[in-house]
Amino acid sequence: MTAASGPAARTPADLVAAAWEALRGVKDPEIPVLDVVELGVVRDVRAEGGAGPVEVTITPTFSACPAMHVITAEVRSAVESLGVEARVVTRLSPPWTSDDMTDEAREKLRAFGIAPPERHGGLLEIALDAPVRCPRCGHPDTRLRNAFGSALCREIRTCRACGETFERFKPL
Repeated sequence: MTAASGPAARTPADLVAAAWEALRGVKDPEIPVLDVVELGVVRDVRAEGGAGPVEVTITPTFSACPAMHVITAEVRSAVESLGVEARVVTRLSPPWTSDDMTDEAREKLRAFGIAPPERHGGLLEIALDAPVRCPRCGHPDTRLRNAFGSALCREIRTCRACGETFERFKPL
């Protein structure tokens, strides 16, 4: 690494862009097909200078999400891999909602066999009562089997058309 290409040669904007790219490599430990950026957990990335430090603001999907300790450590590690100091700040307000997920994340969930939440724009009561499409066959006739799946943010459903049992990522 030459002096011209080292960390001191980066602008804060270059460092922020590199940090966002590094964070796309941090997978959600509970849903490894999603990264924390497309999940909407990463809220902000700031750099004080081209050599850092870099501050990453994250918001948990649930305030008691057990994966946040792992996510925090992996976010810190991803940014530190750029050769700069990393600060990870957890912010609870505004709270994370499933609307923060990207459309790409929703499609990845569907392909993984988890019914993604539909966008609700804050109308959560309507979203919770809306038909849930089976990720396997796409049929909307599904029934709730258990309000909690393998994680607090998921529920277990069965499709009445194809018989598939699947998890749904709850709209929040």
